[in-house]
This record gives sequence, C-alpha cells and structure tokens, in this order.
Amino acid sequence: MAVLVTGGAGYIGSHMVLALLERGEKVVIIDDLSTGFSWAVPSGAEFYIADFGDYETVSSLINKHHIQEIIHFAAKIVVPDSVVDPLGYYNNNTVKARALLAAAVRNNVRNFIFSSTAAVYGDPVNDLVGEEDGLKPLSPYGRSKLMVEWMLDDISHAHPLTYAILRYFNVAGADPLGRSGQSSKIATHLIKVAVQAAIGARDHVKLFGDDYPTPDGTCVRDYVHVVDLVSAHIKALTYLRDHNKNMICNCGYGRGFSVREVLTAVRDVSGVNFPIENAPRRAGDPAKIVASNHMIKRLLGWEAQFDDLHKIIEHALIWEENLRTKNNAPLIVG
Repeated sequence: MAVLVTGGAGYIGSHMVLALLERGEKVVIIDDLSTGFSWAVPSGAEFYIADFGDYETVSSLINKHHIQEIIHFAAKIVVPDSVVDPLGYYNNNTVKARALLAAAVRNNVRNFIFSSTAAVYGDPVNDLVGEEDGLKPLSPYGRSKLMVEWMLDDISHAHPLTYAILRYFNVAGADPLGRSGQSSKIATHLIKVAVQAAIGARDHVKLFGDDYPTPDGTCVRDYVHVVDLVSAHIKALTYLRDHNKNMICNCGYGRGFSVREVLTAVRDVSGVNFPIENAPRRAGDPAKIVASNHMIKRLLGWEAQFDDLHKIIEHALIWEENLRTKNNAPLIVG
C-alpha cells in the first residue's frame, strides 16, 4: 500500500513527502510542475508528472500502487489572483478536486486528508477563530476550498471514505536540514517576499494597506512553521487509521503578528534594513485572523516545535540564500 501526495513537488507537499519517507511509508507523487519542481522530489518516492484532476490517470495510479490514502495539497493559493480569475480557481481547486475524489471513491481509497485554509472563515469577529465559527470566505479562493470541504462531508455519508480537513493559517519557514523550502517562481507570501528583499533578490517590499482596524493598521496573521504543519498531517493520518472518524482542525499557533511586526523581525534576523513601500489594500484580505488551536491539541495531541517567529524567518532566510545561489537568480523588482 502507498500514500498518494498531490502537489508533492511543491512547498508543503515536498516537506510532507520527506516526513512520510522518514516513517517508512511508500509514497506516490502527482504534480504537474506548474508551481512545483522536480528537484524538490525526494529520492525514494514514485513521481508522476500529471494533473491531479485527470480521473483516468489517478485511477490507474491508485490501482497500480494499491493506494489507500490521499493527501491533497495541489491547488491555486493566491487570494488576489482568485478575485481576478474566479473561474480559474473554481476549476482548479474545486472541479479538479471533484475528479480526484471521484477516482478515490471509485477505487476504494480509505482515507483523504485535505489541505484547506483559514480563508474559509472570512473576517472573523472573535480574537481566536475556532472550527465551529461561521464560514464566510471573502474570496473565490476561500470559497473554492470550502466547496471541497462540503463535498468531503457529503461523500463521507454516501461512501466509506474518511477525511481529515486541516485549515492552514499562514505557512512559512523551511526544512531545518535545508532539504526543501518555499521556491515559488512568483512569491506572494509575506515572509518569503521579505527575505528575498533581505538578500537583495528584490529591491523593496510592498505593504498592502495600513488602515486596517488593528493596533498598527496592518493585517494580523498567525504564522505556522511548515515542519509543524507537516507534523499535524502525520498525526491526522494516524488518527484516521486508528479511529476511522472524520475530523476538522485549525493549524496555527494561536497568536498573531502584524505585517509591520513581521517586516521588523525579518530586518532584525537578517540585519538588512530593506525598503518598505506602502501600497493599497489587496482584495480579499481580512484585517485579522488567528487560530484557536485547542481542537488540534486535544484531538491529535499536536505540539509545536518551532513556535518562534524569528526561527521561522531564520529557516526561510537560509533557504532563500541557498535557493538564489542555486538558481543564480536575477533581481526581482516589485
């Protein structure tokens, strides 16, 4: 038997594959390399360049490798882009997920772990958002993910498929051993953009909106280290295997940092006073969203190893320096 990882050549997916292989799991990867990289695929995994929405290909791989579990990462994830291209996001994140789920059901996959997002909550009214809070996504991205959550719930009532939904907050950092990290060609995540500025890979950082109803006027987010996020997936996989029960959990640390605080921290860690340019708000960005993580701690016994903003930035910075050397990358303006 094997675990199928969609998007396994991408940022979070490649870290997931490393963790699974370390546990002695057999791993099969599907990735179309639209945002992933073949060099990010660890040795020991079976890798197929394919679209996760290709029903026939997925079905064939499930049968060939006796796949019992799927961990689904592949998706479009840029909130402002989803506002401009909603149909593209619904097609990639929702329609293709429907095809993936159809292949899973048809071929008797037992467990399914879905990488969802805090964006399903929209603009929360509570300081800490919990799994039972209202779901009012502000963007097509958030809605495209929520639709998959609904599909999983409906499917689990009609078929013997058990699911775990993990709602990510802001994922950052890199493998402490330097094996993988965030390598996107077009960076949109704040910490990655900031560390690029710190190493001279871009000439400034844009601060999108300084008039939000927060202490310093900038958005507040809960930043979670990618290694801790992956450990939550490992625990979710074990939970599904042991209990055969569905679950939904937030993945965050339960405390937030503003954009200004993050930029100051990157300057502190790097020792570089890179320029910051104010810019208008981006569409679809809530003012503040911070996780309540009581559920994941209680249900999965999850404990963070890297709940330290400076350590997250340090790992991201080391990875970015190595990545730029590897790629001999030019200056990025923007």
